[in-house]
Amino acid sequence: MAWSAPMTAVANSTFTAAQFNQFVRDNLNETAPAKATAASQIPVSTGINAIAMRSPVTARVDTSQTTNVVFYTNLATPGPAVTVATGPMALVWWACDMSNNTSNSLTQCSVAVTGATSIPANDQWMLSTDGLTADNLNRHSMAHLFTGLTPGNNTFTMKYAVGSNVGTFRGRQIVVLPL
Repeated sequence: MAWSAPMTAVANSTFTAAQFNQFVRDNLNETAPAKATAASQIPVSTGINAIAMRSPVTARVDTSQTTNVVFYTNLATPGPAVTVATGPMALVWWACDMSNNTSNSLTQCSVAVTGATSIPANDQWMLSTDGLTADNLNRHSMAHLFTGLTPGNNTFTMKYAVGSNVGTFRGRQIVVLPL
């Protein structure tokens, strides 16, 4: 339903139920509160005079796991990952406790996108630590605005790597706000 042009009220005149429905009810049904179908939804414009409701999605893996792989990979328990319907953008936050078994060794995680869009995990938006002390877990977080997404169902998955030696990861969490 398209937004109806405003109706001009004239003193001492009445308007019909059809006029009320067209000029008042139908316009109110095009507002963001009327479009919300659940709590915590956010209106996002999808075009001129068009909105869709989007909800943030989160996932967490608490298991402590390690890797010695120098390119982005899954751990024994992959993820966390979330699948969500996006428009051309999504704002993604992720956090992780990270350490390396060797002092001054790089430990890192990033996010890959699959589904309607294919974007590999990348150092351009990596979360990293170069711990001065071996086996000292530190919590880090990162945010990145993914643009150029193909609208549709996209899956955002955390991936892990080290510069050398063995990295440990725990308390892995991702939050995606589809736009």
